[in-house]
Formats: sequence, structure tokens, C-alpha cells
Amino acid sequence: MPQGDKSKYTDKQKREAAHIEEGYESRGVPEKEAERRAWATVNKQSGGGNKSGSGRGHPDNNESSKRGGKLGGEASANRSAADRSASAKKAAATRKRNAENQAHH
Repeated sequence: MPQGDKSKYTDKQKREAAHIEEGYESRGVPEKEAERRAWATVNKQSGGGNKSGSGRGHPDNNESSKRGGKLGGEASANRSAADRSASAKKAAATRKRNAENQAHH
């Protein structure tokens, strides 16, 4: 199996890598570097390709995801109460608007 071959990865692992890559790119990481980091993260979580074979499946280690979520949570915790309240009001208005649009269809 040549280096870089992704055939031994499950569809779920491929989806995970794609989502992680998108996250990096949205933060301005170059495409190639984002892809490299994404697969490194998937490998770290799952220990490599999990496709086929008895005993290949191992539980994932979600430490990387946990860290990312924690960092994201810290960002909102550092905002002022007024900022958070404004966001909540905007979100509520959006949900209400979407609900009304759904009702019409």
C-alpha cells in the first residue's frame, strides 16, 4: 500500500478528516497543511485505518476533540454578558424566523 493511500480508512474516518480539514481551513491554514493535520488527528484518535479484519476496531481516543471543544468554550466564556445576550437574542430571532418559514412550506 503506497504512502498516502486512504483505502484502509472507514467512511466515517474519511468524513472526520474532511470536517477537521474544513475547520483548519476556516482558520486560515493552507489547504495542504490542513489536510496533513486532519489526517494526523484522525490517526491520533483512531490509531490509523480501521477497515476490515478481526480485531482491527479499537475505541477512539477523543482527547483532541475534547481539547478543541474546550478552547471553543473558553472563547465564549471570555465575552461580556451583553455580547452573549445579543447573540442569544439574534439566535432566537433566527430560530423563530426559520420556524415561520417552515410552517409556510
